[in-house]
Amino acid sequence: MYQFQNPNDTIAAISTPAGQGGIGIVRISGPEALKIADKIFCAKNKHKPSQAKTFTVHYGNIVDEDEPIDEVLLTVMLAPKSYTTEDVVEISCHGGMISLKAILTLICKSGARLAEPGEFTKRAFLNGRIDLPQAEAVLDIIQSKTEAFLKVSTHQLKGDLSVELENIREQLMQSYTEIEAFVNFPEDEIDTKGRTRISEDIQSAKQKVANLLASSDHGRVLKEGIKIVICGKPNVGKSSLLNVLLKTPRAIVSNIAGTTRDTIEETAQIKGIPFQCIDTAGILTPRDEIEQEAIKRSHMYIDGADLILLMLDSSQALEEEDQKLIEKIKEKNTLIILNKTDLVGKVHEPSLLPNKKQIKISALKKMGIASLETAIVENIWHEKNIDTHGVMVSNLRHIQALRDAQNTLQKACNSLNEGLSLEFVSEEIKIATNHLDAITGRNIDADLLDTIFSKFCIGK
Repeated sequence: MYQFQNPNDTIAAISTPAGQGGIGIVRISGPEALKIADKIFCAKNKHKPSQAKTFTVHYGNIVDEDEPIDEVLLTVMLAPKSYTTEDVVEISCHGGMISLKAILTLICKSGARLAEPGEFTKRAFLNGRIDLPQAEAVLDIIQSKTEAFLKVSTHQLKGDLSVELENIREQLMQSYTEIEAFVNFPEDEIDTKGRTRISEDIQSAKQKVANLLASSDHGRVLKEGIKIVICGKPNVGKSSLLNVLLKTPRAIVSNIAGTTRDTIEETAQIKGIPFQCIDTAGILTPRDEIEQEAIKRSHMYIDGADLILLMLDSSQALEEEDQKLIEKIKEKNTLIILNKTDLVGKVHEPSLLPNKKQIKISALKKMGIASLETAIVENIWHEKNIDTHGVMVSNLRHIQALRDAQNTLQKACNSLNEGLSLEFVSEEIKIATNHLDAITGRNIDADLLDTIFSKFCIGK
């Protein structure tokens, strides 16, 4: 098991974001946390933090050689029932950076050291309070872009994924133990019925892994979002649509064609899914180097888009620019947006791409926007409702480990079907179990562990 450096150190950090606020929090964790608190905290009732009961809050001042620094509330959480399973002290002070830094400096001068990124959560993991998926869920909760992904992360923090993985692991270990018994005691030769039973158990475990992987598409959508590119000829209404989706006037809108000369990127939330909306420049014939670069970027974003919204002016017949864009995106994931439907229509719908869904809107009048948002979500989610209950895999590290486990279990099944020695099957089961253990943290490389926790902010 990986051990962090100086596990007996007492660590401290500011746990609230930088900047001014009503309240700021400085956190201390480790064997000297209460001793340090006794040095720097003067309670109004004169009681020492080391004499306090766990989960109690105390009013007083942080003092440096009898000189008050700030008026605070100090919370005591005694080991082992704390976030890190160590003695933890949290100081809630006024939320100015000068006050927070002064308190943190005093704490470090009194015997603590500055915590590394994610070191509080790392200690919670290494001390056995949470497993690695739960630790990673903490980061996901902090970085959640939508309520939907917040719910997914909360389920993982509760340990739902870990329970599923443990069930699969137990099933595999039962097969592994049974095979090892036959290998070590060859006089009890396994029969066809025994091989069939082991094969069925491995197939069952492989299916459970497949079920977890099946949730990964939706999990990654909620976590990372979807890149939507709005494209169309000049003055078709792309910027107006972007503003409607963002529900804010982000892009400049005018009747002058070519107003948008560069791509505009903003993040929007549509029915619980984060989207990166990109408004491309509607320029096909550049007038200068700036517009030439804008065209280059537009093509780059179209090529890398998860979903393209091709906007056409329904009040005009299709023009050469429209046809060129239709030709470029015909093989891509595209929704056809017929804009300006409040005007007399001239686009002949049958002439459009027959296999692409068409949505009629008026970005100016905000007509048909609800139908468009529904079509976008259904295109990405492939279902009408976003269900965040149950286990949903979203972490790339977890996905890769599950794929490796699935492939290894398939090899085990192939070995059984080909009548190979059970020792080969046993080894494949062992490797698959190691892949699952890499997710939960039973078996993980020290460098990878450092990489995972380095993504955390200092103070968590």
